[in-house]
Amino acid sequence: MSRWKQLPASMEPRQRQLTVQLRRFKDRSGLTLRAVAARTGYSRSSWDRYLNGRALPPRQAVEAFARACDGDPVRLLALHEVAAERGGGAGALPEAPTGALPGAGPDAAPEVADAGPVRGLRRPGRVVGAAAVAAVVVAALALALVLARPWGDGGERAAAPKEFVFKAGVDHPCDVHRAGDGLLYAGYSRTRTGLIGPQSAQWPVVEAQCLLRHRGLAPGIADGFFGPRTGRAVQRLQKRAHLVVDGIVGEDTWKALRT
Repeated sequence: MSRWKQLPASMEPRQRQLTVQLRRFKDRSGLTLRAVAARTGYSRSSWDRYLNGRALPPRQAVEAFARACDGDPVRLLALHEVAAERGGGAGALPEAPTGALPGAGPDAAPEVADAGPVRGLRRPGRVVGAAAVAAVVVAALALALVLARPWGDGGERAAAPKEFVFKAGVDHPCDVHRAGDGLLYAGYSRTRTGLIGPQSAQWPVVEAQCLLRHRGLAPGIADGFFGPRTGRAVQRLQKRAHLVVDGIVGEDTWKALRT
């Protein structure tokens, strides 16, 4: 579990709630900041600011972050909607993903074409009023969605609602079955693309260990920790499936595990 810095006391409550959830997603994924940056397209320094409450991430970054952490983005996007509406992160500027075109970074001023005199806006009060009402409705719906939390702790982890906590020696039961989509599941994660490797400790590791055990590849106990024995079992599976033998479970290895 990461040792996080204390969030600023002056931080807007809705932005604080979003930041706490971002931290939880990252902790559950086991990803480093470098890995998060590589998988989202936003720099490591940007995520350091976002996760420590110094800036409000743009919506695209939040969505990419949820996908990178193998989670459902709905909850995070709802929290972001509310935080943005409340003006979370005063003065924070959304940053462009790494690799954006030159001049498109957070410090670059947007180019605005000279469109000449604007016509047809004789009653701007009505436009502003309608926009304000729409914004309030959107914020209210987003807040209701957050409070209702119909998705639990993430769609990808519906089968394992509790936050993963590694306990040495605990062997989670493995009830592997073939679902209606024709794929094998053990009930701990439905991911088919999440990246897990050595030193990871999370529910998808339990899932992989159960599937490896189902195939007779002896990963050791299904404790959720990706140790050397699990790594060797993954390599044996990759060799059998004629995949790149790197001991890391990615999209191709998940396919070999689930089919």
